[in-house]
Amino acid sequence: MLLGVRAVIAESYERIHRSNLIGMGVLPLQFPAGTDADSLGLSGEETFTISGVTELNKGVIPETVKVTATASDGKVTNFDALVRIDTPGELNYYLNGGIMQYVLRSLKG
Repeated sequence: MLLGVRAVIAESYERIHRSNLIGMGVLPLQFPAGTDADSLGLSGEETFTISGVTELNKGVIPETVKVTATASDGKVTNFDALVRIDTPGELNYYLNGGIMQYVLRSLKG
């Protein structure tokens, strides 16, 4: 998050990598089964817009969010990504910007 990364989209996550992203305030997203960057024609240089994330602010963990990837040539690719926040505790960490911010806010009362 300190580098401006707000979300990561991957084919799968090891438990520790997924929880580390949440702990740093970064949203872990996963390609749906059977899809990946190659099958969607993504290079990784696109600009990504993610919609449906505001549900998290309401305390609701959506199953998926909508992702729009726009290439520099104007090509647009739309797909759904799985939200990999799996527990209410992880949601609290994410909504606070990570574990450190969560603990600091808890100490302030």
